[in-house]
Amino acid sequence: MPKDYAKSNRKSLDMEQLQDLRFPMVMELGSTLVTVRDLLNWQKGSVIELDRVAGENVDLQINGKVMAKGEVVVMNNHLGFRLVTLLSPEERLKSL
Repeated sequence: MPKDYAKSNRKSLDMEQLQDLRFPMVMELGSTLVTVRDLLNWQKGSVIELDRVAGENVDLQINGKVMAKGEVVVMNNHLGFRLVTLLSPEERLKSL
């Protein structure tokens, strides 16, 4: 193995080294499958039924992986997210 690609002798990364990394965060309200026909027929005011029940917790995804579930809230005219359940820090890091 070339020296440039040799495995590090270091057992783990320091948490401080990871704390400034940025990842995309997405709140998923729900999902559905649509046909191209339906998509082309959408117009202003169309309602799209999702696979979640009203009031059900939504998923918080980081880098495409579910990290938490929570509630959508309104704060100062902005949408927010209140955590209800959260993976442990170790589980969250493993998923990234």
